[in-house]
Amino acid sequence: RSCHESRRTPRATAATVIQNAGATLGLDMTRHYALLEVRQDGGAERMLGHSEIPVERVLLWPPAARNQHPQEEGYYFILQAQGSGGDLGSGTGGSEVYSSEEYDDLCSLSTLTEDTILAALRRRFYKHNIYTYASGILVAINPFKFLPIYNPKYVKMYNDQPLGKLSPHIFAVADVAFHTMLKKQENQCVVISGESGSGKTQSANFLIHCLTALSQKGYSSGVERTILGAGPVLEAFGNAKTAQNNHSSRFGKFIQVNYLESGVVRGAVVEKYFLEKCRLVFRDRSERNYHVFYYLLVGASKEEQREFSLLHPEDYAYLQQEDFNLEDAEDLRREFKRLHQAMEMVGFLVPTKKQIFSVLSAILYLGNVTYSQSEDGQGLEAGPADVLYTLSDLLEVKQELLVEALTKRKLMMANNTVVLHYTLDEAVTARDSMAKSLYSSLFDWIVLHINHALLNRRDMEEAVSCLSIGILDIFGFEDFQTNSFEQFCINYSIEKVHYYFHQHVFTLEQEEYQAEGISWSPIDYKDNLGCIHLISQKPTGLFHILDEESNLSQSTDNTLLEKFKQLHHDNPYFVPTAGMEPAFIIQHFTGTIKYQIKDFREKNTDHMRPEIVSLLRSSQRAFMRQLIGSDPVAFFRWGILRSTIHIIAVFKEAGRRRAAAGTLLFKDIYLSWYGSRRQENLMALSVTILQHYVINLMNSRSLKHIVGLTRHDLTPRSLLHPHPRKQPSSISAQFQASLNQLLETVGRAEPFFIHCIRSNAEKKEMLFDDALVLQQMRYTGMLETVRIRKSGYNAKFTFKEFLEKFKVLLPKEATSAPKDIANLLQKMGLGQSTYQIGKTKVFLKERERQHLQDTLNKEVMRHIVILQRWFRACLIRRHFLCKKDAAIRIQRCWLAFRADNRCLAATVIQAAWRGSQERTDYLRMRNSVKKMQNFKLQGPDPTSSTKAEGEKPATPPQLPPKTQPKHQYQTQHQRNLERTKLRRRQHSEEHSPNRSPETGPEVNGQKAAQRNTETEKREGRGSPPPLNRPLSFPLDAKAGRYCMLHSHSSPLSRSPHSSPLTSPLWYPLGHMFSTYQVNIRQSCDLCGFYIWVMEKAYMCSACKLICHKKCLSKIITDCSTRCDDGEPGCLHFGVQVCVLTNKTYPIPMVLLMMLEHVEMNGLYTEGLYRKSGSASHARELHQLLEINPETATLENYSIHTVTGLVKRWFRELPDPLLTYRLYKDFLHAVELPEQSERLRAVYQKLDELPSANFQTLERLVFHLVRVAKEEQHNRMSANSLAIVFAPCILRSQDTTDPFLVMKDVSKTTTCVEILISEQFRRYTEKMKDITELEYAEALAVNQLKLKRRNTVRTVSLHRTPYCCHERPPGIRQTQIRLSHCQMVKRDSSLQRTRFTAPAFQWRRALHPSSRCLALSMMILGLCAAARPWKPISGSFRRTVLVLMLLPEANGTL
Repeated sequence: RSCHESRRTPRATAATVIQNAGATLGLDMTRHYALLEVRQDGGAERMLGHSEIPVERVLLWPPAARNQHPQEEGYYFILQAQGSGGDLGSGTGGSEVYSSEEYDDLCSLSTLTEDTILAALRRRFYKHNIYTYASGILVAINPFKFLPIYNPKYVKMYNDQPLGKLSPHIFAVADVAFHTMLKKQENQCVVISGESGSGKTQSANFLIHCLTALSQKGYSSGVERTILGAGPVLEAFGNAKTAQNNHSSRFGKFIQVNYLESGVVRGAVVEKYFLEKCRLVFRDRSERNYHVFYYLLVGASKEEQREFSLLHPEDYAYLQQEDFNLEDAEDLRREFKRLHQAMEMVGFLVPTKKQIFSVLSAILYLGNVTYSQSEDGQGLEAGPADVLYTLSDLLEVKQELLVEALTKRKLMMANNTVVLHYTLDEAVTARDSMAKSLYSSLFDWIVLHINHALLNRRDMEEAVSCLSIGILDIFGFEDFQTNSFEQFCINYSIEKVHYYFHQHVFTLEQEEYQAEGISWSPIDYKDNLGCIHLISQKPTGLFHILDEESNLSQSTDNTLLEKFKQLHHDNPYFVPTAGMEPAFIIQHFTGTIKYQIKDFREKNTDHMRPEIVSLLRSSQRAFMRQLIGSDPVAFFRWGILRSTIHIIAVFKEAGRRRAAAGTLLFKDIYLSWYGSRRQENLMALSVTILQHYVINLMNSRSLKHIVGLTRHDLTPRSLLHPHPRKQPSSISAQFQASLNQLLETVGRAEPFFIHCIRSNAEKKEMLFDDALVLQQMRYTGMLETVRIRKSGYNAKFTFKEFLEKFKVLLPKEATSAPKDIANLLQKMGLGQSTYQIGKTKVFLKERERQHLQDTLNKEVMRHIVILQRWFRACLIRRHFLCKKDAAIRIQRCWLAFRADNRCLAATVIQAAWRGSQERTDYLRMRNSVKKMQNFKLQGPDPTSSTKAEGEKPATPPQLPPKTQPKHQYQTQHQRNLERTKLRRRQHSEEHSPNRSPETGPEVNGQKAAQRNTETEKREGRGSPPPLNRPLSFPLDAKAGRYCMLHSHSSPLSRSPHSSPLTSPLWYPLGHMFSTYQVNIRQSCDLCGFYIWVMEKAYMCSACKLICHKKCLSKIITDCSTRCDDGEPGCLHFGVQVCVLTNKTYPIPMVLLMMLEHVEMNGLYTEGLYRKSGSASHARELHQLLEINPETATLENYSIHTVTGLVKRWFRELPDPLLTYRLYKDFLHAVELPEQSERLRAVYQKLDELPSANFQTLERLVFHLVRVAKEEQHNRMSANSLAIVFAPCILRSQDTTDPFLVMKDVSKTTTCVEILISEQFRRYTEKMKDITELEYAEALAVNQLKLKRRNTVRTVSLHRTPYCCHERPPGIRQTQIRLSHCQMVKRDSSLQRTRFTAPAFQWRRALHPSSRCLALSMMILGLCAAARPWKPISGSFRRTVLVLMLLPEANGTL
């Protein structure tokens, strides 16, 4: 085998990798190749499908295997030619390789039999693939071992992925249900079924964990934490260890998670069904009681043991079992700590937890109450005395009343009350009934308050529509050695759920096929409707017969059994037992199960006795009275009223005591507040407080709402009334009513099904029992389910829905007629067996539906590209016509101007020429006259004539004065005067003896540049006027980041002291770790050990690496999203931001050049980012910046060309600035209802950006704020900039449905606008503060100058024998002051410009004391400008003010 390293993009598929590798290695690509994954466990090879992404497989490897490692360690890919036995056709033998499609979905099996399905499940199970699809149904096999496949990176991997694209997982079902709810705006439901011990409860926990993670999106509210904390609390009080399962749920629950339409969790409701109360007092000797008792007894501290009077577990009668040994004591202690944490998450305070544990201890002590015959033989005596004393103390009832309630009962007659003594059996039954009723009431109270904590208050105030996802974790099918009334009810509920499954998978599906008239061969399945009718159908159902017999006092269990046999002896689902055995057999869909008839009647009427209700209501403990209250809402109101009256009474009593004591302070306050009529005012105040408290605490509507939702399984009011007037409903009637309501709720939602299978009966790890699994497959109808799913059609559309969804693929004139749809499907090449067209619907296989969807996405993208092309062509054409018209106008004006200039020039030339000719003639004439005159006066001179003839004109020809423009001459004259003044001023400053030592060549250059700029302004040239203050700030030397204008509390500034729950803690090797509270057991990616529930773990927010805190030092691999720091490469467009940045260049160089150029030259340009530049100039500048940006001169190009390249730079990033990973998170943040929540959520997600992206975004937002500040000139508001830049920096992947992307445009625009608007607000506030500081600075400097000018007039200097350097300090300071005062008087121009001149000018011109004040104020101003997000501390201000006021601090400053 030859080794080859290939680097590909993260989204490259296996087909792309094969094609690129073949081209690199020079292989014969006419042959077919496959990509195999080799893992460490036994060198097993797994073939990747062509659409699978190898990078996703690499993320599942251990961290050490993602870097360079020896091939012997495994974890690599093999490129193998298909049809040969070895790699690349080498002929070497290899292990048998199966395609992933053969295993991921059972419907892909070529042969469907029980043996092939069983073999496929077994093969996947031993490869630790416990999940398998049966089309849309998930099959989960319990391995009785924790597998490390539930970490947060798996939630990220399956996020927004279609079902079946990745390997089967329970997170995939949760993700599909979540996104289906959002797309269809319909409620969803996940039904988990399976027998006891198959892992249903754990599957429900995984689903809730994934759903809360999907809904948070970086912004976690308290609802998610409460939902996650409710699970451990309910499991502790409702789960127990049985023979089949160590964590068996002894109650059914339905958790309904409510969402807003945007996908944010709004609240939740937990409904419980049929708690197995008899387990509290009786169970098999090999089983345990509820978990919470063992948690409390083993994990309680010594103080808690003394407070609750706890004993050892073996000392309680209710916890007795054979071979009692708590070998898992350490686990129980750990679970007790987690229970404490979970109860705190739900909202139980410490006093409330103590009340709950006190009730649990009292229940255990009830089991230790024994009975003995009294001495007179008429009744029973309860004992022992210490147990009764402890029990009465825990319940806070009188011991005499407790003994009376446990030994006697009262019978209400017509005129009097008769007291009867219990027999021994009746007394034990009454004691056990009290324990069961007390525990059931406690469990109901816990569920009620969990629901109250999960309720969203807006449900009571707003009529906002919400969606929901329900998770049904129903009982497991049970068949014990002794099956009683509880197993009868549990198995009936399983029959109802199984019937619901058959209705959706078989009955409704096949009825729809037959109604549509498509070709379909019916599939037979085993219906269980007859068994359901046997148990519940009126009037002969077993439940109804049981209720009738329970109301008859003469009936017994034997008469009940005889009536069963008499009415159903010919029913095929009822099998009577032989002989006189007190039992009956029912034929369930799982097989025959024998039920013992003993105690059926008693358990059906197991209610709390009136004597016990009266006893518990007399308790001094308010919590106990609340448990037994018949109406929680009424008790809540009465508690408020009682507490208010108690507070008023205490207040009045304290007032009397203080008034009687004569306290002066209290008397004054009392008189000032109440006046003379103290008592009347006190009563009025009491009434006001009472009304105020009652009104404010009348949020009992929420409690009433919760009670209404869960009323079906709460203890009826009549049972908790001391003297019930009517016969309460039976347990079976309550159970049937709650079960029917549950199925109605589930029936209104779109269901997803999860079948859980128990791998073996011994609870051994990774053991696959073929016989047990095959038995479960048979009674669940696995073969029939796979068969109907394989031959059926998962995708169904009505003609109208198909036309609306795939209208782009159909011809323009197409209608919803079946012919047009059939032509489209035939045109796409779909097989006749993959689709059918019925009377009103189109039926498609799942693979064909996905192919149709992919084709639709490609077609939509093609249309979008065409629209963009035409739109750009129209824009370019429009710009071309405008430029053409402008060019013609310029040419016309230029030609006219040139013609005028030619005429003027010709006139000037002609005038000059004529003047020259005239002057020549004049001079010649004058010379002739002179010669003649000289000749007449002096006579002829031979030399004069020669000189006259050779003389030339002495003055050159000049323009006449009237031909020179007067205004031009004056402008030039003024310009020369100003330049002369500037030169003189510069010369005087350079040679000034008091020149500041800081003035150097750089300062002179700045002065010259300033003078040139001022000259250009006076001449009308140059750029628009600058801002009042410089708007760019230097880089922070510590953080290496461009400083933004935001407050210290802004989430955009990454402070190392941020909260560990929301901000990364530290960054080893590029990882961004934050604390993560584990809610389901997970595994550390570094050491491999478990991370237990409620423990704190560290999770990388980028690559989702999770580990212990102690393992942080073991990290040796870089974050998968990290880029190495290095010098920027040769390319500057289309490259990731992290490649273009390093410590030297924290912001990409090309981007920084363009932004600075726009800020210097284009802030006043109208339509700065709305208009486009020349396409040819843009290509030229793009090529220049790509090759050698240092040599590029941006001033040679129009400002719109540069802004176009800025947008292009962001659009061409492989991963957008706000990253694909956080795209959905930002959308969810924008969808939050409150503006403050939206802002906080957006800024929290910014903290998860990579450092390079964050710094670049920070610079971009600062630039956009500067642009938006000049909106009155450039017409670019924050909304306009957001519309332009949102598609550039926040966009989805190209594989996303274009229609969904179009719906998200407004959300992305809102997100970017939030950033710009918030930073603009903070920018404005900081600039206002800086302006006020500058004004205060200038005012203080001016006042001090005037003060010192008035105080220091004349100073008489006396000659002293001191040397020059030994002069006294006073004389020396006086001379310095005089010299500075003279300089200030001499340079009045600087005084006039002291508010606008640079710091080095007025600093040199001021007195040292004035300079001290000015520098002090300047320090405050610069600190506020350089670090606007951090306010100046009070100590720093005081230090500066002290320096400002002390004259002696002149030298120290």
